[in-house]
Amino acid sequence: MTQTRGAHPTVPQVSLIGLFVAALVTAQLTASKVLAFSVPFSIPITGSDLVLPGAALAYALTFLASDCYAELYGRRAAQIVVNVAFVLNFVVLALVWSTIAAPAAETSIDPGAFANVLGASTNVVLGSLLAYVVSQNWDVIVFHRIREYTGRDHLWLRNVASTASSQAIDTVIFVSIAFAVAPSLLGVGVVLPLEVVLSLIVGQYLLKLAIAVLDTPVVYAIVYLVRSRRGVGTEDAATA
Repeated sequence: MTQTRGAHPTVPQVSLIGLFVAALVTAQLTASKVLAFSVPFSIPITGSDLVLPGAALAYALTFLASDCYAELYGRRAAQIVVNVAFVLNFVVLALVWSTIAAPAAETSIDPGAFANVLGASTNVVLGSLLAYVVSQNWDVIVFHRIREYTGRDHLWLRNVASTASSQAIDTVIFVSIAFAVAPSLLGVGVVLPLEVVLSLIVGQYLLKLAIAVLDTPVVYAIVYLVRSRRGVGTEDAATA
């Protein structure tokens, strides 16, 4: 019995899924650290300092992986990865919270410090989960809507346009929910002043936008390498 080529996952396909999930989990675990970058010029709202959560760096890689996956394996396959990974977010949270709740041995690191570092607050969890499911699905939809008009040409356009718009959605939803809506309506977390919320939104988005532009050559390289291997199992994403 002859098997259809591409019926089973290939190394590039599994690697892209692995990169997506690894970056997503890393983003969950690094969200509690706040990063601060100084720039040699002043930006409206933020000034010369960009403040953003540590998760922003890892989370940006998820869009690189999803765009490569969408280009190579089609819209349906990409949306399956995005939405299965959304469910796996709850697995990560359950494992982390259960470890925090479990009794610590005398030789363990300080349980309080462990909980502070890995135990994301309710407002941050709500913001990140809602931002993820909306922005990642938007990224796949926009990517393929542009591809319907461009075919395989102008990969740079759909990579930058889909990532830039979805990152804007992600940033606004996350910061608004985590630091304004959830603390105000649910009483979890701290309500930040409007100017601080705006500063966080601008700071995060500028970094994410820069990464979206800079990762375009990487997307081209990955797509080229996979397609250059004859019969890797990629599909015409315009019809997948």
